[in-house]
Amino acid sequence: MTTGSGADEQLATIVDAAARLGVELDELEAMRWLTAMAAAPEGGDVVVDVESGVYGHRVSMLDFSPDDLARFRRIGEIVGFDDTQGVETALALSGSAAQSKVQTHPGDCDFFERVNIHAPSRDEACRILGDVMRGKALEAESGDGYRLIEVKFGSAPFEVVLDGEARPAGSALTWRPAQVREGVLRGARPDGSAAEIRWEEAAADPGWCKLDWIVADPAHGTLANASNMLDVTWEQPDGTITPLDGHLDGYFQEVYLEAESIPIFSKVVRQASADALDEYISRLEHEVAKYLTKDLNYGKAAKRMYNVFRLTGRYPEAAYIRELFDEPAAVLYQVWSLLRTLDDAMSASEPATLGDAEAHANLLITEVTAALDGPEETEIVEAIVKLRDRLAEAAPSAELTAGLEAARATVINLVNSFFHDRLVGLPTIAAYVDQVAAGDEPAPNG
Repeated sequence: MTTGSGADEQLATIVDAAARLGVELDELEAMRWLTAMAAAPEGGDVVVDVESGVYGHRVSMLDFSPDDLARFRRIGEIVGFDDTQGVETALALSGSAAQSKVQTHPGDCDFFERVNIHAPSRDEACRILGDVMRGKALEAESGDGYRLIEVKFGSAPFEVVLDGEARPAGSALTWRPAQVREGVLRGARPDGSAAEIRWEEAAADPGWCKLDWIVADPAHGTLANASNMLDVTWEQPDGTITPLDGHLDGYFQEVYLEAESIPIFSKVVRQASADALDEYISRLEHEVAKYLTKDLNYGKAAKRMYNVFRLTGRYPEAAYIRELFDEPAAVLYQVWSLLRTLDDAMSASEPATLGDAEAHANLLITEVTAALDGPEETEIVEAIVKLRDRLAEAAPSAELTAGLEAARATVINLVNSFFHDRLVGLPTIAAYVDQVAAGDEPAPNG
């Protein structure tokens, strides 16, 4: 892409589509973003904001606003890991949390953390990781305004039934707080015989490492789901760095919160393959296909398409999708996510969390009534009101849970309709959607 007449033509294309589909477009902001994306990077792809102390890929930094930085750093104190002897970390925002200039109605507070472990052997690195993750889960299990929901850690060493769900060998293991405390998962083998998987056994093959919390968000008067996805590497005595799960994640969507972590970040990402960007885009397009066909969610598909387009030179399409996230109806995507948060909060035992959940329910009612009218508004609001009225009793029922699920289903149907109609309204995006849904390889830059 070039600046000047080329940018003007591209802007005209998305302006016409936005006007036709009733999307409010900030032309000056769109042009500013298109021009910035077209500019060649100076000094490399990683940009440091000296004033705020955050850093990341230049494309990610264009979408990040420091306005909520204090809030994210406060939540980061709950979900982030401390550096210890032999363990160094770099905490970042990811997902919609890292795109606060674009995602005015974000879903969750997603974090990403690089954890680099110095150890003489892989087995020792895995053991250290197990100790560090369990220590964090126990230390941050609950407190004033937060509660741990679950931990993803380890891979099933054999086929097993856990909590009534069959898990094939090699699948990710999910631990509830009580199971982390006990250090064991109890279930059954397919033949019905008892089976146990101890935390230490799970550490031998860590696999997918992730922790999820509910946190109070006083700045927004609500609750939020906060997660921390770990990318764990093992540094051998000779300096060789190896990802424990066999894959080193790229850095194309993260915004790192502390400039002091640049040395660990730089050391680790140097190990990424030359094809890291292509691999990242391929994974995103696999997720796009999933949300367009299998797990229908055009909101999630749109978020991933935006990342694909901005990293592959499809700047007009990315600029157009940017505007969709700022539409009033896009708040429904946030409502869909926050309804899940409210459901998670129903099992909370800490009074502070329950009080926050009541405020959360009131905010949801306000958001829904502002975005909707008619029978959909009535149905969703009634479900939330019933939940709010029972929060003080901390006694959810199957009927209430079913009502909440019905409300979420209504919301996601509205979200799908909103994003589908506006995505396919731009011919180039419509062609891309058709290609991905059909299982075809999208054409480069088009």
